[in-house]
Amino acid sequence: MKFLKKLQTRWKVDDIQQVLVILLVFSLTGSSVVMIRPLVFQWVGVDTETSWLTRWLWYILFIIPAYQVLLLGYGWLFGQYHFFARRYQKLLSLRFNSSHK
Repeated sequence: MKFLKKLQTRWKVDDIQQVLVILLVFSLTGSSVVMIRPLVFQWVGVDTETSWLTRWLWYILFIIPAYQVLLLGYGWLFGQYHFFARRYQKLLSLRFNSSHK
């Protein structure tokens, strides 16, 4: 419970149940990405014979954005869209602000 309370404070959410739902959303998103990666790789023709660089490029181009979309989608389904949208906006602002320094 101490760990969940820390997350509640850090994430600035109302209660432990909301923390549990957010953790569920992260879990579902990660599991979904693990399940769709082989399908995406098969669709684009990436296999064990493909160079590591090509595999990483496809991973970055498709899997990472898919994770973000799934995270927002699951967040919406479980009533936590605003939590994940805020975090996503913060992440984007950090990326773009750091490139202008």
